[in-house]
Amino acid sequence: MYTVVGVSFKKTGKIYYFDPGNIELEAGDFVIVETARGIEYGKVVVGKKEVTEEEIVAPLKDVMRKATLKDKEKHEENQRLEKEAYDICLKKIDKHGLPMKLIDVEYTFDHNKIIFYFTADGRVDFRELVKDLARVFKTRIELRQIGVRDEAKMVGGLGPCGRPICCATFLRDFQPISIKMAKKQDLSLNPAKISGLCGRLMCCLEYESKTYKKLKEIMPKVGETVDLEIGEGEIVDRNLVKKTIKVDIGGEDYIEVEVEDLDEYDFD
Repeated sequence: MYTVVGVSFKKTGKIYYFDPGNIELEAGDFVIVETARGIEYGKVVVGKKEVTEEEIVAPLKDVMRKATLKDKEKHEENQRLEKEAYDICLKKIDKHGLPMKLIDVEYTFDHNKIIFYFTADGRVDFRELVKDLARVFKTRIELRQIGVRDEAKMVGGLGPCGRPICCATFLRDFQPISIKMAKKQDLSLNPAKISGLCGRLMCCLEYESKTYKKLKEIMPKVGETVDLEIGEGEIVDRNLVKKTIKVDIGGEDYIEVEVEDLDEYDFD
């Protein structure tokens, strides 16, 4: 077993494990760590815990130190420089006439590298752009092409539900999503209604699928007959989220019934 802390470098970024050594750390602390791309400033989002060898990426790197006030000031200065670098890169892209969309810029904490994230419909020959940027910033330059889901995560926005999109607020990893998940949730298969800002299937289809699966197991099915105080009726529709069913008792109107009011169904 290994004692680790989980560190993230962005608000909803992936969590990476580091060895805290003898440093007392708790969730919410900021730390300086060494990563594959250089020295980084991150936040402890998972306090000390024991994990197996299969859960870590060897070799497990150490936490260098708990971040100081000076480290915090440098991190904030880096964020200011990132905005300036973004504007400069936009002008350079326009100068070279490249078919690419700049999404974000990121400095490593030690200024060993600047990473420019962009999207494009195909491959882009940005060699001259890299040379131009290197002459301006005098450090290593990396241009990294990302997909539409990563773009949405970085930029953020409001989803069809009217709330901030999940990937930019709390989802740290993208999971495979299939149209089958939408079918199992009795959703309209209209692409406009089940697609997020990125144009791909909404992330909530994946993490809500387990809830819908459980509800379907305990909810009565369409076509079943139920006994009500006013008589027997056939279920013609159901709302899994509201836990209600629509019952046809032979009249012109349907009756909506809460499933919890039916004796034969227990939701405890």
